[in-house]
Amino acid sequence: MENVKLRPFRLEDALRLAELANNIKIAVNLRDAFPHPYSLADAETFIKMCMNHSPTQAFAIEYNGEYAGNIGLHPETDVYSKSAEIGYFLGEPYWGKGIMTEAVKQMVKYGFANLDIVRIHTGIFEYNVASQRVLEKCGFQKEAVFEKAIFKNNRLWNEVRYALLKDDK
Repeated sequence: MENVKLRPFRLEDALRLAELANNIKIAVNLRDAFPHPYSLADAETFIKMCMNHSPTQAFAIEYNGEYAGNIGLHPETDVYSKSAEIGYFLGEPYWGKGIMTEAVKQMVKYGFANLDIVRIHTGIFEYNVASQRVLEKCGFQKEAVFEKAIFKNNRLWNEVRYALLKDDK
């Protein structure tokens, strides 16, 4: 999909990031560290943090030349130093177009080529079926369901864990 591109963040992405991220439909699928409401100051802080990583760990997702969302790999430490967690979000106007599937494929390729990792993993809230489908289309395997591992919006939810090994892609 040539119209999907990962690129480094630019400070001018902040306004559009704040507009897209300030959406409860996105916030309910992410950890509580992702603020809601999401302000311009939150966007600026996030972008500046991302711009300081070397090598780059988080990218803007561009669709047809427009900023559409974020994707990142977060390398683990200690005995998990050969693993990274993938995280992402896409603005609601861009849902259902195959954009995130393509972005995940590009991020996986980048991560295995540029970061010293052999495993990419993530945990998805049980009700986020769309994200589970994205990962499955990208070759991730469901490894486990952690029962009642998530406490979100005053309710317990299962977490569905996925992983992809470098040798599997």
